[in-house]
Order: sequence, then structure tokens, then C-alpha cells
Amino acid sequence: MKSLIRSGFLALLLLAAAVPALAAPITFNTALPVARGQGIFRAQLQYLTSSDNGPGNRELEAWATPVVGVYGLTEKWALFGIVPYLDKELEVNTPMGRLTRDVSGLGDATFLARYTAFQRDRPGRTFRLAPFAGLKTPTGEDDERDGLGRLPQPLQLGTGSWDPFFGAVATLQSLQRQFDAALSYRFNTEANHFKLGDVARLDFSWQERLWPRKLGPGVPAFVYGVLEGNLIWQDRNEIDGRDDPDSGGATLFVAPGLQYVTKRTVLEAAVQLPVLQDLNDDALETDYVAILSFRVNL
Repeated sequence: MKSLIRSGFLALLLLAAAVPALAAPITFNTALPVARGQGIFRAQLQYLTSSDNGPGNRELEAWATPVVGVYGLTEKWALFGIVPYLDKELEVNTPMGRLTRDVSGLGDATFLARYTAFQRDRPGRTFRLAPFAGLKTPTGEDDERDGLGRLPQPLQLGTGSWDPFFGAVATLQSLQRQFDAALSYRFNTEANHFKLGDVARLDFSWQERLWPRKLGPGVPAFVYGVLEGNLIWQDRNEIDGRDDPDSGGATLFVAPGLQYVTKRTVLEAAVQLPVLQDLNDDALETDYVAILSFRVNL
């Protein structure tokens, strides 16, 4: 679960487009540029539920509200920063009965740079390839406690670790539709005797203009249908150098969505649905993730 939320933060952090506002993936990165000297503000609301069928009958609800700032440093370089607010609640069966543990506050901040390494523009069509690299920093509280003592590390707001990541994204866009694909890997490091498993992900997105079907003068807005896929693999967590058998595995999501695009703003919504979850032992399974998002080009 924690890995999925953090992956969502990274995906949100990378999403940006040039002025005017354009359609783009909802759950991951696009290679479309940020204009030099331009800024983008983006806020997203994510709601996630997870559960398992183990003896603890764990049920997790998590809200995440990442706030993103983007700046076009040059025509090819774009800089990104994100600070998330988190609210997580875990219910679990124990010998003392069913207990609830919760936490809320600011999470770990992430910073990255993206470089447009290749672009080919034709009338009504563009292709771009952009590698990126960044660092997740330990700004979130990683020693939260309640009446039962210290919260489990996966429930903490932050990991206490410095985690680098890298990847690349490609975008092919025409006047009618857009296709994006991305590959990324994050190296998670150890802190507080705990290491979150490394995360690799492969993503794709297809955006099709639904309205208006034909372009003409004076069209104030556009509606796009979106279909995305996310294949996310996570290694097992480590506790004091030993693998946690109830963690890690692979999940394949399919995410249908809609986008309403105006000259400077984008409103969008999607639901990530797990169609395949090959997780280790009693690792938490994701039920679904609901996403609402707003973007404005400054």
C-alpha cells in the first residue's frame, strides 16, 4: 500500500504540459514539455483501500493529497517538487479485539529533474523522449506513536530514508489522441532498521478526444477519454536485514478515466482497478484507488 501511494506521488510529480493545457496521463508521467519560465500548479486527491484474508483481517484506508510545483528551467529542462499530505487508518484483529491505528500529517517530499533528450515535430503530430531522475527526501515524521506505542513502519508518514529513482517516458501526440509509456525504478534505502522494497513500474496511457469530434474555431474546451495501465513490482521489505515474507509482489492496474481540458486548466478523474495481484503471502491487496485532480498553467 505504502509503495502504491508513493508511486502515485511520483507519477503525479512528473505530470506536466506546456501552455496551453493539454491532455496527459493521470497516473504517471508524460514527456510533453514545460515552457521555459512557465510554472504549473497541480493538486490531486487519492483515496485507497486495501485488505487481506489473513488472521488479522487487516483493512486499510488512506487519503493522499499531493501538491505539486513545476518550473520550466529551459526548453529541455523541467524541475519538479511535491509535498504530500497523508491520512491513514488501519484496522486489525488482535487478542485484545479489533484495534484501529491512524496517523495524519505531511509526508516525504520528492524532487526531480526531467530532460527532453529527443523530439520530432511534424504538422499535427509530435514525439518526445525524456529521461528523469530524482530523490525522495525524509521530511515526513517517521516516529509517530499512539496509545499502543510506536506505529508500524509501513504506517508511518515518512520512511526516514533518502531514496533515489530514475526512468524515462515517451509521448506520441496528435490532434485527436495521445499515447504515453514510461519505465521507472526506485532504490529504497534503510532507516529505523527498516527498508521498503525497491519498486519498478511500467505504465501506458491512451487518451482519445471524445468532444468535439471535429476541431473548429472558438472551441472553449475538450473532453478526453483515458485508459491507463500500471504494472508495479515491489521487492520484499526488510526488517533488521531480514526479508518480511508478508510484503512485496506484483500488481497490474487498469485505470479508466475522463479529462476536461480548457486553455489553462485540466480537471480529471480515474479509478485504478487491480486486475492481477501476485503478492507474497499475506501482503495487503489493493481494493481500488480513486483519483481526482486539478491542474492550472501559471
